[in-house]
Amino acid sequence: MADVETQVEEETCCEPECCSDDIKATDLSADELREAVSDRYGRIAEGYEDSCCGSPTDKAGAASMRMGYSQEDVTHIPEGANMGLGCGNPQAIANLKAGETVVDLGSGGGFDCFLSAKAVGETGQVIGVDMTPVMIRKARANAEKIDAQNVTFRLGEIEYPPVADNTADVIISNCVINLSPDQPQVYREAFRMLKSGGRLAISDMVASQPLTDEIRDDLAKYTGCMAGAPVIDDLENMLKEAGFTNIQIAPKDESKTFIKDWAPEMPVEDYVVSATIEATKP
Repeated sequence: MADVETQVEEETCCEPECCSDDIKATDLSADELREAVSDRYGRIAEGYEDSCCGSPTDKAGAASMRMGYSQEDVTHIPEGANMGLGCGNPQAIANLKAGETVVDLGSGGGFDCFLSAKAVGETGQVIGVDMTPVMIRKARANAEKIDAQNVTFRLGEIEYPPVADNTADVIISNCVINLSPDQPQVYREAFRMLKSGGRLAISDMVASQPLTDEIRDDLAKYTGCMAGAPVIDDLENMLKEAGFTNIQIAPKDESKTFIKDWAPEMPVEDYVVSATIEATKP
């Protein structure tokens, strides 16, 4: 594979066919929003549409390196597992240990799952959850390529993940929870799945100030991980109400450099930014 450091180039976000200018995200029901998200990411998984950060392997690798992954990370996973769909690197804060169980909410093609599997080793376990059937098929095929015995992928919505209580030592997620129409429910479920003392290690989009109606109404911005970003204070309250302690939300101002490329027609980087989100279940 070519040196992905040389592959970084300016990219723009393609609007999915479902995201007509006539449809406002704020007018859709929760199920309609989920359908729009699933449709978009299904098309990305099948190669019909680029992600905001680029879909082909070389572009995805370059995009991931801009978000904090190493070149080793992006070259030592099954081809096609990384689609450049994140907004950060949850591995950098997860502090994974051998033997731990990890749940990845919105696992996509399995990129973060395979990196986690390497960290937790043969005695650990990684469970990826995604609501898009084609993503699950793609991730399972990727796991077969490398005979990943400690990784499984389950079809399900992150608001109602098919994972038992007190299962995970760590829950990770990368630029997915902002896509949920019921984010407090996602964090309640994360709390349920974690063991006592378990921890969140999440990269996601947050709003540094309230979003404009123009951004909130734009369905392409919603499915593109921008219009669903919660204000930081609201996110902190969600985590507290779910039961989490030791909450740390750290916005990454440097992420504005790639967020600017996601929607060059409007200054979304003035409103949304990538952040790391950490918390503990007592």
